[in-house]
Amino acid sequence: RIHPATRVFQALRIVVNGEISALETFLSLAPNWLKPGGIIGIISFHSLEDRLVKHSFRNSPWLQVITKKPIMATEKELAENPRSRSAKLRLAQRISILI
Repeated sequence: RIHPATRVFQALRIVVNGEISALETFLSLAPNWLKPGGIIGIISFHSLEDRLVKHSFRNSPWLQVITKKPIMATEKELAENPRSRSAKLRLAQRISILI
């Protein structure tokens, strides 16, 4: 199990480094960098990050969600790499919108 102070220091790091605002900016701009049919994949390690990615993918008119549920590490991966336990991968594909 993780040390009780781990989450506190993680929260402090997220605030001090402006990680949430940087992620929000990236997620709003990223669809513009993809060609139609291009795929974006985001790996998140924290529930707050994952929620932002999920809602951003879902609410973007330029993206179609590929993974309804996040892809997570298998038991084999967890045995070989315990740090992968909190990793979640979400994928979305750039679509072209015809008006």
